[in-house]
Amino acid sequence: MQNTIARCANCGTANRVPAAAAGSPRCGKCRQPLPWVVDAADADFAAIVEEARLPVLVDFWATWCGPCRRVSPVLQQLASEMPGELKLVKVDVDRSPGLSARFDIQAVPTLMVIAGGKVVARQAGAAPAPVLRRWLSNAIAR
Repeated sequence: MQNTIARCANCGTANRVPAAAAGSPRCGKCRQPLPWVVDAADADFAAIVEEARLPVLVDFWATWCGPCRRVSPVLQQLASEMPGELKLVKVDVDRSPGLSARFDIQAVPTLMVIAGGKVVARQAGAAPAPVLRRWLSNAIAR
């Protein structure tokens, strides 16, 4: 599992963010919540996603997928709008065949919200930002 770097929207400080942690990441300088965006694969999915205390938006994507590239900035924006409330995890289906089979991924992008280790919502295909925002809000409210 690798750390990522997240810049605090409040003070601009660059912070190391772990892929998995007991809580949610906060800025080391001003203590504001940080967006939590990480990658996962077959080997570390359970620790990163299923053991997370926050709801997790999982993006099953592929490098060759045009719609995946279009929806990725929208997902990043949603994660930035919900620091401390949501974790965004990106799974490259070509590098994670076990997860692709386990979750029966037939098309990319496929988005899932996992809360408490269970899939609570699933959507295949790219959608505009307002549609994804509404879908995500409804999924988290369940």
